[in-house]
Amino acid sequence: MRVKRGVPGHAKHVKIRKATRGFSHPNRVSVKRGRQALVKSMQFATRDRKNRKRTFRELWITRINAAAHLNDTTYSKLIAALKVAGITIDRKILAELAVNDPAAFTAVVKATQK
Repeated sequence: MRVKRGVPGHAKHVKIRKATRGFSHPNRVSVKRGRQALVKSMQFATRDRKNRKRTFRELWITRINAAAHLNDTTYSKLIAALKVAGITIDRKILAELAVNDPAAFTAVVKATQK
């Protein structure tokens, strides 16, 4: 007996069309182009999840450096002094202090200069 594949094939196409919602017109209506666009978008998503971590670290370092300059030091000198003083505060928290609580950041800088 011959097996007809209309329903599973249609279901695959519906699945791809549903996943490509919000894409440009040709990638949304054509199943073949939609599949290609979907694979590429997943590659970009994977790459950008990695890059997000890099971007946030850049932002934190920039904020710490700006606040460090306000306290008459530089980012590299501050990080080195933190290691020598044995103060373990990560860059995310230092950046938060620099933006939201400058007095606390100044206290951390002063603690490294003792």
